[in-house]
Amino acid sequence: MMDNKPEECSVCFNDYGDNQLRPRTLPCGHTFCSQCIDNAIKNGQVTCPSCRAQHAATAATQFPISYGMEALIRKLKGIEVVPGETVPAKPIKTPARGIGKKLRSLVQEQKSIISSLITSCEEVLSQLGEYRGQLGDWKTHHLQLQDRLYALVEQNKSAMKLLELEDTSVVDMTTQGEEGKTQLQAMLGSLDTVNTLQEVDTTIDTADECSTKVEDWLQKCQELFPNVKTVHTSVKVQETIREALEMTTTETGATADPVHLGDSASSIMNKVQEITGQIHQKQLTVEDLRRMSEPVKRLVEAGRVLAVQEDQDGRRSARITLQDGQLYLHSLPRQPTPAHAHTLQESEVVGMLDPSCTLVFLDLGWAGSTRGRVTIRLTPDTPLARQFVLLCTGQRGHTYRNTKLLRVVDKGQPGERVRGGDYESNDGKGGAPMLPDLQGRYRRSGQAGAVRALGGLEGPRCAQFVITTRDLPDGVQWSNVFGDVVSGLDVVRAAVNHSDITEVIVVDCGVVLPL
Repeated sequence: MMDNKPEECSVCFNDYGDNQLRPRTLPCGHTFCSQCIDNAIKNGQVTCPSCRAQHAATAATQFPISYGMEALIRKLKGIEVVPGETVPAKPIKTPARGIGKKLRSLVQEQKSIISSLITSCEEVLSQLGEYRGQLGDWKTHHLQLQDRLYALVEQNKSAMKLLELEDTSVVDMTTQGEEGKTQLQAMLGSLDTVNTLQEVDTTIDTADECSTKVEDWLQKCQELFPNVKTVHTSVKVQETIREALEMTTTETGATADPVHLGDSASSIMNKVQEITGQIHQKQLTVEDLRRMSEPVKRLVEAGRVLAVQEDQDGRRSARITLQDGQLYLHSLPRQPTPAHAHTLQESEVVGMLDPSCTLVFLDLGWAGSTRGRVTIRLTPDTPLARQFVLLCTGQRGHTYRNTKLLRVVDKGQPGERVRGGDYESNDGKGGAPMLPDLQGRYRRSGQAGAVRALGGLEGPRCAQFVITTRDLPDGVQWSNVFGDVVSGLDVVRAAVNHSDITEVIVVDCGVVLPL
Protein backbone atom coordinates (compact mmCIF):
# COMPACT_ATOMS: atom_id res chain seq x y z
CA MET A 1 0.00 0.00 0.00
CA MET A 2 1.31 3.43 -0.91
CA ASP A 3 2.39 5.67 1.97
CA ASN A 4 0.33 8.85 1.62
CA LYS A 5 2.42 10.66 4.20
CA PRO A 6 6.09 10.02 3.43
CA GLU A 7 7.05 13.09 5.45
CA GLU A 8 6.14 11.47 8.78
CA CYS A 9 7.58 8.56 10.81
CA SER A 10 5.25 5.54 10.58
CA VAL A 11 5.88 4.66 14.25
CA CYS A 12 5.39 7.94 16.17
CA PHE A 13 3.55 9.80 13.32
CA ASN A 14 5.70 12.90 13.88
CA ASP A 15 6.94 14.80 10.85
CA TYR A 16 10.62 14.22 10.16
CA GLY A 17 12.78 17.11 11.32
CA ASP A 18 16.06 17.98 13.03
CA ASN A 19 18.00 16.10 15.74
CA GLN A 20 15.99 13.11 17.06
CA LEU A 21 13.41 13.32 14.26
CA ARG A 22 15.86 12.96 11.37
CA PRO A 23 14.92 10.03 9.10
CA ARG A 24 17.34 7.07 9.15
CA THR A 25 17.22 3.96 6.98
CA LEU A 26 17.73 0.43 8.35
CA PRO A 27 19.62 -2.19 6.28
CA CYS A 28 16.26 -3.78 5.35
CA GLY A 29 15.33 -0.52 3.54
CA HIS A 30 12.67 0.85 5.90
CA THR A 31 12.97 4.39 7.27
CA PHE A 32 12.05 5.75 10.72
CA CYS A 33 13.02 8.71 12.88
CA SER A 34 16.18 8.51 15.02
CA GLN A 35 14.16 8.64 18.24
CA CYS A 36 12.01 5.61 17.37
CA ILE A 37 15.07 3.60 16.28
CA ASP A 38 16.82 4.40 19.59
CA ASN A 39 13.69 3.35 21.51
CA ALA A 40 13.53 0.05 19.58
CA ILE A 41 17.13 -0.99 20.37
CA LYS A 42 17.25 -3.86 22.87
CA ASN A 43 20.29 -5.95 23.83
CA GLY A 44 22.42 -4.72 20.92
CA GLN A 45 19.67 -5.32 18.33
CA VAL A 46 16.85 -3.41 16.69
CA THR A 47 13.80 -5.09 15.17
CA CYS A 48 12.35 -3.31 12.14
CA PRO A 49 8.76 -2.21 13.02
CA SER A 50 7.71 -2.88 9.40
CA CYS A 51 9.25 -6.23 8.35
CA ARG A 52 10.50 -7.49 11.77
CA ALA A 53 14.02 -7.99 10.40
CA GLN A 54 16.66 -7.81 13.13
CA HIS A 55 19.80 -5.71 12.83
CA ALA A 56 22.79 -5.31 15.13
CA ALA A 57 22.61 -1.86 16.69
CA THR A 58 23.75 0.15 19.70
CA ALA A 59 22.50 3.58 18.62
CA ALA A 60 20.40 5.08 15.84
CA THR A 61 23.40 7.13 14.69
CA GLN A 62 25.04 4.01 13.19
CA PHE A 63 22.33 3.94 10.50
CA PRO A 64 22.58 6.37 7.57
CA ILE A 65 20.40 9.45 7.40
CA SER A 66 17.91 9.30 4.53
CA TYR A 67 19.00 12.44 2.74
CA GLY A 68 16.78 11.50 -0.20
CA MET A 69 13.76 11.52 2.12
CA GLU A 70 14.80 14.93 3.49
CA ALA A 71 15.17 16.25 -0.04
CA LEU A 72 11.70 14.91 -0.92
CA ILE A 73 10.18 16.57 2.16
CA ARG A 74 11.83 19.88 1.26
CA LYS A 75 10.45 19.53 -2.26
CA LEU A 76 6.96 18.65 -0.97
CA LYS A 77 6.98 21.69 1.29
CA GLY A 78 8.14 23.86 -1.56
CA ILE A 79 5.18 22.94 -3.80
CA GLU A 80 2.57 22.66 -1.03
CA VAL A 81 -0.76 24.16 -2.18
CA VAL A 82 -2.81 26.23 0.26
CA PRO A 83 -6.35 24.77 0.62
CA GLY A 84 -8.82 26.66 -1.51
CA GLU A 85 -6.21 27.76 -4.04
CA THR A 86 -5.63 26.25 -7.42
CA VAL A 87 -2.30 25.56 -9.06
CA PRO A 88 -1.88 27.97 -11.94
CA ALA A 89 -1.62 26.21 -15.26
CA LYS A 90 1.63 26.58 -17.15
CA PRO A 91 1.28 28.61 -20.34
CA ILE A 92 1.44 26.51 -23.47
CA LYS A 93 4.43 27.45 -25.52
CA THR A 94 3.84 27.38 -29.23
CA PRO A 95 6.73 26.47 -31.47
CA ALA A 96 8.61 29.42 -32.98
CA ARG A 97 7.42 30.40 -36.41
CA GLY A 98 9.55 31.51 -39.25
CA ILE A 99 12.36 28.91 -38.97
CA GLY A 100 12.81 25.82 -41.05
CA LYS A 101 12.41 22.21 -40.00
CA LYS A 102 16.17 21.63 -39.88
CA LEU A 103 16.78 24.66 -37.68
CA ARG A 104 13.90 23.65 -35.42
CA SER A 105 15.53 20.23 -35.05
CA LEU A 106 18.80 21.89 -34.01
CA VAL A 107 16.91 24.00 -31.48
CA GLN A 108 15.18 20.92 -30.05
CA GLU A 109 18.52 19.09 -29.81
CA GLN A 110 20.06 22.04 -27.96
CA LYS A 111 17.05 22.20 -25.63
CA SER A 112 17.44 18.48 -24.94
CA ILE A 113 21.13 18.94 -24.10
CA ILE A 114 20.35 21.83 -21.76
CA SER A 115 17.51 19.91 -20.08
CA SER A 116 19.83 16.95 -19.54
CA LEU A 117 22.47 19.22 -18.01
CA ILE A 118 19.86 20.82 -15.75
CA THR A 119 18.83 17.35 -14.56
CA SER A 120 22.48 16.45 -13.92
CA CYS A 121 22.96 19.70 -12.01
CA GLU A 122 19.93 18.97 -9.87
CA GLU A 123 21.19 15.44 -9.12
CA VAL A 124 24.67 16.66 -8.13
CA LEU A 125 23.20 19.56 -6.11
CA SER A 126 21.04 17.03 -4.26
CA GLN A 127 24.15 14.87 -3.65
CA LEU A 128 26.04 17.91 -2.39
CA GLY A 129 23.15 18.66 -0.03
CA GLU A 130 23.28 15.12 1.31
CA TYR A 131 27.05 15.30 1.64
CA ARG A 132 26.84 18.60 3.48
CA GLY A 133 24.32 17.07 5.87
CA GLN A 134 26.74 14.19 6.47
CA LEU A 135 29.57 16.67 7.10
CA GLY A 136 27.36 18.43 9.63
CA ASP A 137 26.68 15.14 11.39
CA TRP A 138 30.39 14.37 11.52
CA LYS A 139 31.17 17.80 12.96
CA THR A 140 28.57 17.20 15.65
CA HIS A 141 30.06 13.76 16.39
CA HIS A 142 33.55 15.30 16.61
CA LEU A 143 32.34 17.84 19.14
CA GLN A 144 30.66 15.10 21.16
CA LEU A 145 33.82 12.98 21.05
CA GLN A 146 35.87 16.04 21.95
CA ASP A 147 33.70 16.59 25.04
CA ARG A 148 34.19 12.95 26.01
CA LEU A 149 37.94 13.22 25.45
CA TYR A 150 38.03 16.37 27.57
CA ALA A 151 36.18 14.48 30.31
CA LEU A 152 38.78 11.68 30.14
CA VAL A 153 41.59 14.24 30.26
CA GLU A 154 39.98 15.91 33.31
CA GLN A 155 39.65 12.53 35.01
CA ASN A 156 43.31 11.88 34.27
CA LYS A 157 44.28 15.28 35.70
CA SER A 158 42.27 14.63 38.87
CA ALA A 159 43.94 11.25 39.27
CA MET A 160 47.35 12.87 38.79
CA LYS A 161 46.58 15.45 41.51
CA LEU A 162 45.63 12.69 43.92
CA LEU A 163 48.86 10.85 43.09
CA GLU A 164 50.91 14.03 43.63
CA LEU A 165 49.29 14.59 47.04
CA GLU A 166 49.92 10.98 47.96
CA ASP A 167 53.52 11.22 46.77
CA THR A 168 54.05 14.36 48.90
CA SER A 169 52.65 12.57 51.94
CA VAL A 170 54.92 9.58 51.29
CA VAL A 171 57.97 11.87 50.98
CA ASP A 172 57.11 13.62 54.29
CA MET A 173 56.60 10.34 56.10
CA THR A 174 59.80 8.91 54.57
CA THR A 175 61.75 11.92 55.92
CA GLN A 176 60.25 11.43 59.38
CA GLY A 177 61.05 7.72 59.31
CA GLU A 178 64.65 8.29 58.26
CA GLU A 179 65.09 10.85 61.07
CA GLY A 180 63.62 8.40 63.60
CA LYS A 181 65.85 5.58 62.38
CA THR A 182 68.94 7.84 62.64
CA GLN A 183 67.98 8.81 66.21
CA LEU A 184 67.51 5.17 67.20
CA GLN A 185 70.91 4.27 65.76
CA ALA A 186 72.43 7.15 67.77
CA MET A 187 70.73 5.85 70.91
CA LEU A 188 72.36 2.44 70.37
CA GLY A 189 75.76 4.13 70.28
CA SER A 190 75.02 6.20 73.37
CA LEU A 191 73.91 3.18 75.38
CA ASP A 192 77.25 1.51 74.57
CA THR A 193 79.21 4.42 76.08
CA VAL A 194 77.31 5.22 79.30
CA ASN A 195 79.47 5.01 82.50
CA THR A 196 77.43 6.49 85.30
CA LEU A 197 73.93 6.01 86.72
CA GLN A 198 72.97 9.53 85.73
CA GLU A 199 74.11 8.95 82.15
CA VAL A 200 72.11 5.70 82.04
CA ASP A 201 68.93 7.41 83.29
CA THR A 202 69.29 10.31 80.86
CA THR A 203 70.08 8.11 77.86
CA ILE A 204 67.22 5.68 78.59
CA ASP A 205 64.74 8.57 78.93
CA THR A 206 65.90 9.97 75.60
CA ALA A 207 65.73 6.51 73.99
CA ASP A 208 62.17 6.00 75.31
CA GLU A 209 61.10 9.33 73.86
CA CYS A 210 62.70 8.47 70.51
CA SER A 211 61.13 4.98 70.50
CA THR A 212 57.68 6.45 71.18
CA LYS A 213 58.03 8.81 68.23
CA VAL A 214 59.06 5.95 65.93
CA GLU A 215 56.20 3.75 67.16
CA ASP A 216 53.77 6.61 66.47
CA TRP A 217 55.30 6.98 63.02
CA LEU A 218 54.87 3.26 62.31
CA GLN A 219 51.22 3.41 63.41
CA LYS A 220 50.57 6.47 61.27
CA CYS A 221 52.09 4.77 58.19
CA GLN A 222 49.75 1.81 58.67
CA GLU A 223 46.74 4.13 58.94
CA LEU A 224 47.60 6.51 56.08
CA PHE A 225 48.96 4.23 53.38
CA PRO A 226 47.85 3.34 50.90
CA ASN A 227 45.14 5.94 50.35
CA VAL A 228 42.28 3.77 49.04
CA LYS A 229 40.64 6.57 47.06
CA THR A 230 43.90 7.50 45.34
CA VAL A 231 44.80 3.94 44.34
CA HIS A 232 41.27 3.06 43.21
CA THR A 233 40.87 6.26 41.16
CA SER A 234 44.28 5.88 39.50
CA VAL A 235 43.75 2.24 38.49
CA LYS A 236 40.21 2.79 37.19
CA VAL A 237 41.15 5.88 35.17
CA GLN A 238 44.17 4.09 33.68
CA GLU A 239 41.98 1.11 32.77
CA THR A 240 39.29 3.31 31.19
CA ILE A 241 41.75 5.30 29.09
CA ARG A 242 43.75 2.20 28.10
CA GLU A 243 40.60 0.42 26.90
CA ALA A 244 39.50 3.51 25.00
CA LEU A 245 42.89 3.66 23.26
CA GLU A 246 42.89 -0.08 22.49
CA MET A 247 39.53 0.26 20.75
CA THR A 248 40.71 3.04 18.46
CA THR A 249 42.61 2.49 15.23
CA THR A 250 46.38 2.79 15.37
CA GLU A 251 46.45 4.82 12.17
CA THR A 252 45.16 8.38 11.95
CA GLY A 253 43.65 9.95 8.88
CA ALA A 254 46.86 11.87 8.28
CA THR A 255 48.98 8.73 7.93
CA ALA A 256 46.46 6.24 6.54
CA ASP A 257 46.85 4.90 3.01
CA PRO A 258 44.62 6.60 0.43
CA VAL A 259 41.32 4.84 -0.18
CA HIS A 260 40.28 4.01 -3.75
CA LEU A 261 37.14 5.97 -4.65
CA GLY A 262 35.79 3.43 -7.11
CA ASP A 263 33.81 4.27 -10.24
CA SER A 264 33.77 7.97 -11.05
CA ALA A 265 30.10 7.60 -11.99
CA SER A 266 29.20 6.63 -8.41
CA SER A 267 27.28 9.19 -6.41
CA ILE A 268 29.09 11.30 -3.82
CA MET A 269 27.40 9.53 -0.91
CA ASN A 270 28.16 6.08 -2.39
CA LYS A 271 31.83 7.04 -2.42
CA VAL A 272 31.57 8.35 1.15
CA GLN A 273 30.02 5.07 2.29
CA GLU A 274 32.76 3.10 0.49
CA ILE A 275 35.49 5.13 2.19
CA THR A 276 33.95 4.92 5.67
CA GLY A 277 33.28 1.21 5.20
CA GLN A 278 36.93 0.50 4.37
CA ILE A 279 38.16 2.60 7.30
CA HIS A 280 35.72 1.45 9.99
CA GLN A 281 35.69 -2.27 9.35
CA LYS A 282 38.60 -3.58 11.39
CA GLN A 283 39.95 -7.11 11.28
CA LEU A 284 39.95 -9.36 14.34
CA THR A 285 41.44 -12.84 14.55
CA VAL A 286 40.11 -16.15 15.82
CA GLU A 287 42.68 -15.91 18.61
CA ASP A 288 41.08 -12.61 19.69
CA LEU A 289 37.79 -14.48 20.07
CA ARG A 290 39.41 -17.36 21.94
CA ARG A 291 41.20 -15.03 24.38
CA MET A 292 38.05 -12.90 24.75
CA SER A 293 39.82 -9.95 26.37
CA GLU A 294 37.62 -7.31 27.95
CA PRO A 295 37.72 -4.93 24.91
CA VAL A 296 36.79 -7.78 22.52
CA LYS A 297 34.05 -8.94 24.87
CA ARG A 298 32.56 -5.45 24.88
CA LEU A 299 32.65 -5.33 21.09
CA VAL A 300 30.85 -8.69 20.87
CA GLU A 301 28.23 -7.63 23.43
CA ALA A 302 27.67 -4.42 21.46
CA GLY A 303 27.00 -6.41 18.27
CA ARG A 304 30.05 -4.98 16.48
CA VAL A 305 31.84 -8.27 15.67
CA LEU A 306 30.82 -10.01 12.43
CA ALA A 307 32.03 -12.91 10.33
CA VAL A 308 32.12 -12.04 6.63
CA GLN A 309 32.11 -14.15 3.48
CA GLU A 310 32.95 -12.93 -0.03
CA ASP A 311 31.48 -14.65 -3.09
CA GLN A 312 30.60 -13.83 -6.68
CA ASP A 313 27.47 -12.00 -5.54
CA GLY A 314 29.24 -9.76 -3.05
CA ARG A 315 29.75 -9.77 0.69
CA ARG A 316 27.58 -11.38 3.36
CA SER A 317 28.00 -10.96 7.09
CA ALA A 318 26.96 -12.98 10.15
CA ARG A 319 26.58 -11.74 13.71
CA ILE A 320 28.69 -13.18 16.52
CA THR A 321 26.97 -12.88 19.89
CA LEU A 322 27.74 -13.73 23.52
CA GLN A 323 24.94 -15.01 25.74
CA ASP A 324 25.24 -16.62 29.17
CA GLY A 325 28.97 -17.07 28.63
CA GLN A 326 28.45 -18.90 25.32
CA LEU A 327 29.59 -17.64 21.90
CA TYR A 328 27.26 -17.99 18.90
CA LEU A 329 27.82 -17.60 15.15
CA HIS A 330 24.56 -16.69 13.40
CA SER A 331 23.53 -17.35 9.79
CA LEU A 332 24.89 -15.35 6.84
CA PRO A 333 22.21 -13.02 5.40
CA ARG A 334 23.05 -10.91 2.37
CA GLN A 335 23.30 -7.47 3.92
CA PRO A 336 25.87 -4.66 3.98
CA THR A 337 28.42 -4.84 6.75
CA PRO A 338 27.65 -2.01 9.21
CA ALA A 339 30.11 0.82 9.72
CA HIS A 340 32.38 0.49 12.78
CA ALA A 341 32.19 -3.32 12.49
CA HIS A 342 35.10 -5.54 13.50
CA THR A 343 35.27 -8.49 11.11
CA LEU A 344 36.68 -12.00 10.77
CA GLN A 345 36.60 -14.40 7.85
CA GLU A 346 33.57 -16.68 8.25
CA SER A 347 35.55 -19.75 7.14
CA GLU A 348 38.09 -19.16 9.92
CA VAL A 349 35.32 -18.84 12.53
CA VAL A 350 33.66 -22.07 11.36
CA GLY A 351 37.10 -23.67 11.62
CA MET A 352 36.86 -23.17 15.40
CA LEU A 353 34.20 -25.89 15.59
CA ASP A 354 35.12 -29.10 17.35
CA PRO A 355 34.36 -31.94 14.88
CA SER A 356 33.75 -34.34 17.75
CA CYS A 357 31.00 -32.20 19.33
CA THR A 358 29.15 -29.83 17.00
CA LEU A 359 26.34 -27.77 18.55
CA VAL A 360 23.85 -25.85 16.39
CA PHE A 361 20.86 -23.71 17.32
CA LEU A 362 17.46 -22.74 15.94
CA ASP A 363 15.63 -19.68 17.31
CA LEU A 364 11.87 -20.29 17.00
CA GLY A 365 9.30 -17.51 17.02
CA TRP A 366 5.65 -16.85 16.34
CA ALA A 367 3.15 -14.02 16.77
CA GLY A 368 5.87 -11.49 15.96
CA SER A 369 8.42 -12.41 18.64
CA THR A 370 11.21 -14.93 19.28
CA ARG A 371 10.02 -17.52 21.81
CA GLY A 372 13.20 -19.42 22.55
CA ARG A 373 16.38 -21.13 21.41
CA VAL A 374 16.68 -24.83 20.56
CA THR A 375 20.21 -26.25 20.83
CA ILE A 376 21.01 -29.51 19.03
CA ARG A 377 24.09 -31.73 19.40
CA LEU A 378 24.90 -33.33 16.05
CA THR A 379 26.34 -36.82 15.56
CA PRO A 380 29.99 -36.15 14.61
CA ASP A 381 31.39 -36.85 11.16
CA THR A 382 28.15 -37.73 9.36
CA PRO A 383 26.96 -36.21 6.06
CA LEU A 384 23.54 -35.26 7.48
CA ALA A 385 25.25 -33.41 10.35
CA ARG A 386 27.54 -31.55 7.91
CA GLN A 387 24.51 -30.65 5.78
CA PHE A 388 22.68 -29.35 8.86
CA VAL A 389 25.66 -27.11 9.73
CA LEU A 390 25.73 -25.74 6.17
CA LEU A 391 22.05 -24.82 6.39
CA CYS A 392 22.39 -23.33 9.88
CA THR A 393 25.33 -21.12 8.85
CA GLY A 394 24.24 -20.35 5.29
CA GLN A 395 27.77 -20.91 3.99
CA ARG A 396 26.47 -21.95 0.56
CA GLY A 397 23.81 -19.27 0.32
CA HIS A 398 20.84 -21.34 1.53
CA THR A 399 19.78 -21.36 5.18
CA TYR A 400 17.01 -22.50 7.53
CA ARG A 401 16.63 -18.86 8.58
CA ASN A 402 13.07 -17.57 7.96
CA THR A 403 11.73 -21.05 7.10
CA LYS A 404 8.46 -22.31 8.60
CA LEU A 405 7.71 -25.40 10.61
CA LEU A 406 5.46 -27.35 8.27
CA ARG A 407 3.49 -30.07 9.96
CA VAL A 408 2.85 -31.84 13.28
CA VAL A 409 2.40 -35.62 13.09
CA ASP A 410 0.66 -37.76 15.78
CA LYS A 411 -0.08 -34.70 17.90
CA GLY A 412 -0.57 -35.67 21.54
CA GLN A 413 0.38 -39.29 20.80
CA PRO A 414 3.58 -41.31 21.39
CA GLY A 415 6.10 -40.42 18.73
CA GLU A 416 4.69 -36.88 18.27
CA ARG A 417 6.99 -34.99 15.92
CA VAL A 418 7.27 -31.78 13.93
CA ARG A 419 8.71 -31.26 10.43
CA GLY A 420 10.51 -28.24 9.01
CA GLY A 421 13.51 -27.11 6.97
CA ASP A 422 12.16 -26.50 3.44
CA TYR A 423 14.72 -23.83 2.55
CA GLU A 424 13.68 -23.84 -1.12
CA SER A 425 9.88 -23.35 -1.38
CA ASN A 426 8.95 -23.14 2.34
CA ASP A 427 5.81 -25.20 1.74
CA GLY A 428 7.07 -28.74 2.28
CA LYS A 429 7.71 -29.52 -1.39
CA GLY A 430 11.40 -28.49 -1.41
CA GLY A 431 14.54 -29.08 0.61
CA ALA A 432 17.01 -30.64 -1.84
CA PRO A 433 20.22 -32.13 -0.39
CA MET A 434 23.24 -29.85 -0.11
CA LEU A 435 25.74 -32.72 -0.40
CA PRO A 436 26.02 -35.28 -3.22
CA ASP A 437 26.09 -38.33 -0.94
CA LEU A 438 24.33 -38.52 2.44
CA GLN A 439 25.08 -42.19 3.14
CA GLY A 440 26.72 -42.80 6.51
CA ARG A 441 26.53 -44.63 9.83
CA TYR A 442 23.53 -43.18 11.66
CA ARG A 443 21.95 -43.97 15.01
CA ARG A 444 18.47 -45.22 15.76
CA SER A 445 16.45 -43.63 18.57
CA GLY A 446 12.91 -43.50 19.90
CA GLN A 447 13.58 -40.75 22.45
CA ALA A 448 12.02 -37.32 22.51
CA GLY A 449 14.48 -34.77 21.15
CA ALA A 450 15.81 -37.04 18.39
CA VAL A 451 16.53 -35.13 15.16
CA ARG A 452 16.40 -37.06 11.89
CA ALA A 453 16.13 -36.57 8.15
CA LEU A 454 12.74 -36.66 6.43
CA GLY A 455 12.28 -40.03 4.72
CA GLY A 456 15.37 -41.74 3.40
CA LEU A 457 18.80 -40.43 2.43
CA GLU A 458 17.84 -39.76 -1.18
CA GLY A 459 15.17 -37.67 -2.82
CA PRO A 460 14.26 -34.03 -3.34
CA ARG A 461 13.38 -33.25 0.30
CA CYS A 462 16.04 -34.89 2.46
CA ALA A 463 17.36 -31.55 3.75
CA GLN A 464 14.10 -31.23 5.67
CA PHE A 465 14.38 -32.28 9.33
CA VAL A 466 12.05 -33.91 11.87
CA ILE A 467 12.24 -33.30 15.65
CA THR A 468 10.53 -35.85 17.91
CA THR A 469 8.71 -34.25 20.87
CA ARG A 470 7.33 -37.40 22.59
CA ASP A 471 9.00 -40.78 23.17
CA LEU A 472 8.06 -43.64 20.88
CA PRO A 473 6.61 -46.84 22.44
CA ASP A 474 9.21 -49.21 23.84
CA GLY A 475 11.13 -51.04 21.15
CA VAL A 476 10.17 -48.64 18.35
CA GLN A 477 12.95 -46.44 16.97
CA TRP A 478 13.53 -43.95 14.18
CA SER A 479 16.35 -44.45 11.67
CA ASN A 480 18.71 -41.82 10.19
CA VAL A 481 18.97 -39.95 13.50
CA PHE A 482 21.83 -37.44 13.31
CA GLY A 483 21.26 -35.23 16.35
CA ASP A 484 19.56 -34.69 19.72
CA VAL A 485 18.00 -31.61 21.30
CA VAL A 486 20.09 -30.79 24.39
CA SER A 487 18.14 -27.66 25.42
CA GLY A 488 14.96 -25.97 24.27
CA LEU A 489 12.77 -29.05 23.75
CA ASP A 490 10.11 -27.17 25.74
CA VAL A 491 10.24 -24.46 23.05
CA VAL A 492 9.58 -27.06 20.32
CA ARG A 493 6.68 -28.51 22.35
CA ALA A 494 5.22 -25.02 22.81
CA ALA A 495 5.45 -24.53 19.03
CA VAL A 496 3.69 -27.88 18.46
CA ASN A 497 0.82 -26.69 20.68
CA HIS A 498 0.48 -23.39 18.79
CA SER A 499 -2.82 -23.09 16.94
CA ASP A 500 -1.15 -23.05 13.50
CA ILE A 501 2.27 -24.71 13.20
CA THR A 502 2.97 -22.92 9.88
CA GLU A 503 3.04 -19.62 11.80
CA VAL A 504 6.13 -20.84 13.68
CA ILE A 505 9.29 -19.48 12.03
CA VAL A 506 12.98 -20.27 12.39
CA VAL A 507 13.78 -16.64 13.20
CA ASP A 508 17.53 -17.28 13.20
CA CYS A 509 19.97 -20.16 13.29
CA GLY A 510 23.68 -20.84 13.54
CA VAL A 511 26.35 -22.75 15.44
CA VAL A 512 27.76 -22.64 18.95
CA LEU A 513 31.45 -21.67 19.05
CA PRO A 514 33.86 -23.06 21.65
CA LEU A 515 35.61 -20.55 23.90
